[in-house]
Parts: sequence; C-alpha cells; structure tokens
Amino acid sequence: MILITGATGFLGSQLALDLLKQGKSVRAIKRSSAVIPESLKNSTIEWVEGDVLDYFSIEDALEGVNYVYHCAAKVALNPKYKAQMYRTNIEGTANVVNACMVKGVKKLMHVSSIAAVGFTKPGELITENNKFEYAPTNSPYAVSKYESENEVWRGVAEGLNAIVVNPSIIIGMDDWERGSGRIFGMVNKGNKFYADGGCGYVDVRDVSACMIKLMESDLKNERYVINADNLSFKELLSLIAQNLNKPVPSFNVKKWQLAIGWRIAKLISIFTGKEPALTKDTATSAPVTQFYSNKKVLNAIDHRFIPIAQSINDIVQRCKK
Repeated sequence: MILITGATGFLGSQLALDLLKQGKSVRAIKRSSAVIPESLKNSTIEWVEGDVLDYFSIEDALEGVNYVYHCAAKVALNPKYKAQMYRTNIEGTANVVNACMVKGVKKLMHVSSIAAVGFTKPGELITENNKFEYAPTNSPYAVSKYESENEVWRGVAEGLNAIVVNPSIIIGMDDWERGSGRIFGMVNKGNKFYADGGCGYVDVRDVSACMIKLMESDLKNERYVINADNLSFKELLSLIAQNLNKPVPSFNVKKWQLAIGWRIAKLISIFTGKEPALTKDTATSAPVTQFYSNKKVLNAIDHRFIPIAQSINDIVQRCKK
C-alpha cells in the first residue's frame, strides 16, 4: 500500500493518477475541507480524513503502508502566510517523518523545492551540492522548505530511508489564477512585460514520473533536482504568448520599477482585500537568473524530460479543447 499526502493538490493528484494507472494500491490523506480533483473522483483511491498537522491521523493512515509520498505543503509568495507555511511545511513534515519511523515505513519520498537549494556563481548551473544559506533575501517559503528537508535528514540519521526531490518551477494543467498557472493567465490577458531573470522549469508529468522511478529504485538518502529546461523569463513568456496567439512581451521591467511595483500592489491589496499581483519576494527574484542541472537524476534513473516548449503547447491545446 502507498500513502500520498497532498493528493488533492497539483502535483499530488498527478502522482496519484500515475500510480493508479500502474495498478498500485493508493491511500490518500484528505482534510475535511479539501476538494477531490475531477480526475480522481471515480478512482479507486482510498481516501482517509487527516491532516499533516494532526500526528495521530497520519499514524492511523499509515497502517499497512510501505511507501509514502509526502507532497502536502503550503506554497505562497506572500509573506503574510509565513506562520502558516512554517507550521504546515516544517511541523507537518516532522509529523510525517516521525510517524513513518514509528510505523516502520520502508521509504519516504519528500517533495521539496529548488527554493531550498543554494545558489552558485553567475554562469554556473546550480546542483544538489549547493548549500542553502540564510539571508534576509530568502523568502519565508524557501526557509520553510529548507527546514522541512532538515526534518527528513533528521529522520535519515535515525534510520529512515528517504529520497528528497527538488523540482524547479512546475507547469501543467492547473488553474490559471493560481500557482505557476498564473503565468499562463497573465500572458492570456495580454501581458507585455518581462524581467531580466530566468529559472528552471519542469512538466508536472515529469516530476511524477521521476518520483515513482526513484521510489521504486534501490536509491535512498539522496536529494535530486528535477528540472527539464532553463529559460529566461522572456523566453518562457514568449513561448506561452506564441501558443496563445498573443503579443510577445516587449517591455523590460527594471529592478527599480519592480521595487516600486510591489509596494503599489501591496497598497492596492490593502484596500481591495485581494492578493497582490506582485509581492516583495517575486519582485526580488524576477531579475535574478537561476539555472539548474539535472545531471544527477538523469544518471540515477532512465528518464527523458518533456521539452518545456512541448509542455506549453500541450497545456494550451488541452485548454482549447
């Protein structure tokens, strides 16, 4: 039996679907308020009510389970969610790790993020060996994901078998008003702006496939960056615009403009009550180029990544249908 936390989320639901297609027996923890995705409503998943912040609900859900995929996390770039991210991502992971050890789980797969990986010199690819360093510019989300990884490594030191994956920015069929899907929504509305930075991107289908292959391998107690392509923000936005038949972004936004922009967006959000379109964290990271190496994971498993250009085309075509 396999247990998934976060199976109602973007990555977790894709993972659950892929495991079911392989004929696996899947159990998933679901909060009472969570909505089961349409793709999983008529599936054979065994849903159990629980929460990563409720240790005993996790321990109960682990009865008869050998393998755990821990996908549940609070993802936000707005600092106002700092306390919630710290509690869900750090305390929640600690609960999962502790319960796995008590119940004798054979292997834990923990979904971290490239936000928890350190930086390198300009022009060099970031790898799993780059160490995270605390700095005032680190977002609360990055700190929460780094600290959640530390809970996994604590479990490893105490005898747990685990794998940590650090996906780059995940794209796929998601709501265009939230998460990475907002990039598509923004371009679809006619966005004309881009910043100088760049990052790594990966299809949600690739992340799921790599996680399953790593879980089913003999590998343990390692971390892997999961990244398909490195693109500048202009390249990414241009690809999306071309597929949506929208104008390619042509106005380069500078650092000082972003600094003003996030402050204005914050002021507007105070009066409207809506989430700001630009936050301090996104404004700080936008002009920065962070490219990632996928060499380690490709040396570990047999996998061929979907090119991001193909992923974008697939997403747009499916939305048109």
